[in-house]
Amino acid sequence: MEEEESEGIIYLSSMPEGVVANILSLTTPSDACRSSAVSGTFHAAAQSDILWNNFLPIDWESLVSRRKTSDLKFDPISSSKKEIFFSLCDCPLLIDDGNKSFSLDKWSGKKCIMLGARDLKIIWTDTPDYWTWISHPESRFGEVAVLLQAWWVELRGKISCKMLSAATTYAAYFVFKMNERYYGFDIVPADAKVGIVGGDCCTISVGLDPYLDNSQRKRQRLVWMGSNAPGHRQRLRWMGSKTHTPGINMSRMALPKERHDGWFEIEMGEFHNNGGDDEVEMVLKEVNCNYSKCGLIVQGIEIRPKKSVLHR
Repeated sequence: MEEEESEGIIYLSSMPEGVVANILSLTTPSDACRSSAVSGTFHAAAQSDILWNNFLPIDWESLVSRRKTSDLKFDPISSSKKEIFFSLCDCPLLIDDGNKSFSLDKWSGKKCIMLGARDLKIIWTDTPDYWTWISHPESRFGEVAVLLQAWWVELRGKISCKMLSAATTYAAYFVFKMNERYYGFDIVPADAKVGIVGGDCCTISVGLDPYLDNSQRKRQRLVWMGSNAPGHRQRLRWMGSKTHTPGINMSRMALPKERHDGWFEIEMGEFHNNGGDDEVEMVLKEVNCNYSKCGLIVQGIEIRPKKSVLHR
């Protein structure tokens, strides 16, 4: 058996580099990188423009042309296709007046799009008493939206399926932070839903407090909250107890996860992109609470391929 496998490798390695590159293009970018250790022919094929051009989306040049002028980390003419591919994986490109970002998923080469806060419809962001816009050193966008105080939160985003990779299952993630003195997000869960406009979609419950399941962090927050936060007696009693508010069922609620860039994200839902002229709408809202909220920092909503268990 081992002898047969060795003969098979020798046979493939004797093929022309272009043929091997075309065969590797039927796999995935990660498989292609691993194959470079097989032989010299495979190594050369794994660097070739023939291969990596197949992994790049067919409209990548069109999307790159929508970038901000000085926001390019590669030379579209002189850089190799492999360099372009990994640059788009590692360095999201700001497009559409800097209100969206475009990148690639390095596992599959599928397109990832993030809608910045300015590209979302956030209720009351035009009212300075409720929201403000600031620059944030850790955001990829020029501005983020910061909640000053409001009794409910509602935001929506839309994206054309044409901007995404066809025949791909995507998930949408709300990307956010909380400032040091946030409050009001530990009382009732928010509702999130994602779906093709005009189609069916289901609503899920999500918890926006990043430390909702971290009792130690809650106790630390009791030190400063005091009487400055509206409704503090109700929250302090709940936060200091060992059980959660009756309205929140932790076992049925999606919770935030910390990202590698220091922000938090929470999955809002998923959809399958069949291509075509459809639009996808993403909605996040919490409108059932009688207590005010403060401190939410919105970077945006990221739409990226739903990874398999193998790649998690």
